[in-house]
Amino acid sequence: MVVTCCARLTNALTREIAHDAGYEAAYRPWPLPRAPWVMAQTWQDVVFLHWPVPHDMLRAQIPRRLSLDLYSGQAWLSITPLFVTGLRPRGVVAMPGLSAFPETNVRTYVTRDGKPGVWFFSLDAGSALAVATARRLYRLPYYRAEFSIDRAPERLSYRYRRRDRRASPVEFAAEYRSLGDPLGPATAGTLAWWLTERYCLYASGRRHLYRAEIHHRPWPLESAEVQISRNTLVDHLVPGLPGAAAVCQFARRLEVIVWAPERLPE
Repeated sequence: MVVTCCARLTNALTREIAHDAGYEAAYRPWPLPRAPWVMAQTWQDVVFLHWPVPHDMLRAQIPRRLSLDLYSGQAWLSITPLFVTGLRPRGVVAMPGLSAFPETNVRTYVTRDGKPGVWFFSLDAGSALAVATARRLYRLPYYRAEFSIDRAPERLSYRYRRRDRRASPVEFAAEYRSLGDPLGPATAGTLAWWLTERYCLYASGRRHLYRAEIHHRPWPLESAEVQISRNTLVDHLVPGLPGAAAVCQFARRLEVIVWAPERLPE
């Protein structure tokens, strides 16, 4: 039974990739990688919180070999709470209790070799296994955190505190909900598209820079209402960040596949 379910999941994702391969020019900025993907996961109840920030504050925080990506000359910082479900390596069925957890990332936008992507300043997760695996295999700055989630019929309350000795303690608390106004995939070239349609991530090891390709359908965005009651996530990056985000977006669900990180030339 496990083998059958695993095969069905893998075949379904393979069919999706094959379908997208015929239409990828319509929304992907570059072709799908030739190598097989290595990991699949689903992102649920995602809220994007975006702030315009001074270029110089972020430029000093990213590697010199990456260029800070700008929209109409403006740098952006984003905080993204979400729920990861169905996390599994290729060919392996998702394991209950290990494949689902809340996560929040802090990110900005970078580019190299014509491939715009995401640079993570931090990722806090409610899974010790996910933190250890992502730090080791993807060299991402993941940290262990304790979460408190309250789901009401029309609103989600999301709180957490970082509990990891490798980084300063931080807290984040917010309530958010979809306004029930589907925006659909963003139009190419718009700010909404620029902030979300990213198909790779960058990370840095002790000496080298890495890029990991990702693939998904265009984000099914909705308008959102968000109230942030506590946020010390970016005090060290951007002191005095406004309490309310300039742009808020919501997405209910998106299937994602990820490739192994590739070391970039010096």
